Parts: sequence; C-alpha cells; structure tokens
Amino acid sequence: MTRRWAALGAAPLLVVLALLAAGLTQSAHAMRQETLKLVTARGTHVIDVEVTETPEEKSQGLMFRTRLDDTKGMLFYYETPTEITMWMRNTYIPLDMVFIRADGVVHRIEARTEPLSENIIASKGDVVACLELAGGAAERLGLKAGDRVEHRFFKPRAGTGKK
Repeated sequence: MTRRWAALGAAPLLVVLALLAAGLTQSAHAMRQETLKLVTARGTHVIDVEVTETPEEKSQGLMFRTRLDDTKGMLFYYETPTEITMWMRNTYIPLDMVFIRADGVVHRIEARTEPLSENIIASKGDVVACLELAGGAAERLGLKAGDRVEHRFFKPRAGTGKK
C-alpha cells in the first residue's frame, strides 16, 4: 500500500513539472525576437530582445527563467506614454528594469530587483517601455539615465540630430 501511495504522490508532481516546462518553452519561443541598441558613453551595445505583444506575454514576462545573459533581454512596449509598474512575482533572477521614454531616452533604471518580490516597481514618470536586462547588466554595460535606446518603437525628438 505504501508503494502505491508513493507512486500516486509522484505522478501529479511529474505532470505539473512537465506542464510547467512545456509552458515555459512555448512562451519563450513564441515571442518575437528583435535587436535593439543601447547607446552609452562606453559605446553601442546590441541586445537581443524578446518583444511582448499580448497581455499574456506581458503578464508572463521573464517568470521562471533561471538565467539571462547580458546581451539578452525582454522589451515591454506600450503605445501611449504612461506610468508603468512592474513586479518580480515568480521571477527567480534579479533584473535591471530600464524605463524608456517615447524618444528612446532612458528615463530611469531600477537595478538588481529582488527576485520573487511582489513589491511594485514604478517608472516614476511617463514612459512607453520597460527593458528588462540581467541584474547588474546596465552597470556592466555603462547604461545610465539619459542614455539612448535605438529601436523601431522609439522616435527621437526632431532637431536632436540623433537616431
């Protein structure tokens, strides 16, 4: 009898793990892949990003990921400038949240966010995007508020001479 109960106890766990793995794989591969450029005092850095397009993708974000390279990230884009709020629910790794204005200028960076936290992280101003990078990547790349992000979503102000 003990062996039978042990087998029943393990089966649901295996099913949950299989479903979780399938869902993570599907969501990671389903998002559109693009590149963007971070223009800093240290030079230009090309980042491969997953672009969230649906409310479900925005809700999933980087949840359950166990690593993220400095040259990778996720871009959350909103067409209308607004105060963006994020959190770290079910996110196992620290992230840098880079809040970006409509003209592509970095508004602010919340560095090394706390994994698994449900604390609200706000842009503290109207922005159109949040770029999530590996925790500490912004510092390692020399990215600071006032630097630029080049991507098709961002339109530089007229007369700045910058793309």
